[in-house]
Amino acid sequence: MNLSLYSAATGMEAQELNLNTISNNLANVNTPGFKKSRIEFQDLLYSNTRTSGADTGAGNLLPNGIEIGNGTRAAATSKIFQQGQSNATGQQLDLAVSGDGFFEVQKPDGTLSYTRDGSFKLNANGQVVTADGFPVLSGFQAIPAGTTGVTISSSGSVSLTGAAGVTTFQLTLARFANPAGLQSLGGNLYAETPASGTASTGQPATNGYGSIMQGYLEGSNVSMVEEMVNLIAAQRAYEINSKAVQASDQMLQNVSNMHS
Repeated sequence: MNLSLYSAATGMEAQELNLNTISNNLANVNTPGFKKSRIEFQDLLYSNTRTSGADTGAGNLLPNGIEIGNGTRAAATSKIFQQGQSNATGQQLDLAVSGDGFFEVQKPDGTLSYTRDGSFKLNANGQVVTADGFPVLSGFQAIPAGTTGVTISSSGSVSLTGAAGVTTFQLTLARFANPAGLQSLGGNLYAETPASGTASTGQPATNGYGSIMQGYLEGSNVSMVEEMVNLIAAQRAYEINSKAVQASDQMLQNVSNMHS
């Protein structure tokens, strides 16, 4: 069996997954709060035809063995929770988190999800919701009709100004021991997993929680230049692996011709 064919095929498959990851990063370069992904590879099992350290007689040991690799595989796609650039919008319900933390969102089935996308809106009941209409928790209270001003401090203190005067309430943020372990749900939402750990909540700008910036949105942390370089490298790696397949095929053809 010509292992080079199969090894090169695994390399082509791995680079195809790499290309998919890079393409998704580039597609979301303008998605608020988006966090880029990075694919990680591992080599496959090795065939050991001669083991290092084997006894060759009279107490002599082999200093080196013979190991034949079987290719590569994708081991993980890691989310990189690096801070994205904050962009001013001037909208009073646009909130960016500077630092560690997520806003808590309730999905239609009642389960909780988490987001860095702070482009919030009001529904007909004055409830703060996401662009998909999901209620935002994180300590938000309904904003009554007739409210003339909404002021949110960096520590999450919300002041509502209206005909009845000023009312206040406090926002909270959620964070995780391992945010890279969160499950991406789409719609700028993440779900808690055993790998991420359970969410802990606290007041913004205290005890390591990020601060809130009103009138700003956190942009994607995708660097177009970096992704284009990764794209070129993935394409070249795919081409080289395809060349290895062609070389293996040519060698097999030569062997076949010798026997014909």
